[in-house]
Amino acid sequence: MAFLGWRKWPTPILKPYWPFMVAATISLYGISKLQDSAVRSGDFAKDPRNPYAAQIAAEQKAGH
Repeated sequence: MAFLGWRKWPTPILKPYWPFMVAATISLYGISKLQDSAVRSGDFAKDPRNPYAAQIAAEQKAGH
């Protein structure tokens, strides 16, 4: 079946790239956790330039 000149070819996409997809997912998860812990560290939690400072202060007042 040709759709606008495209032909159907049995090109594997997921099979050869699954290790890269898994590695990217693990890397993004690790970077996210590292960023969250860095933003919430003692020195930077009270820094007014921190965009999450108000959220962190509200969570600390609530008792988290």
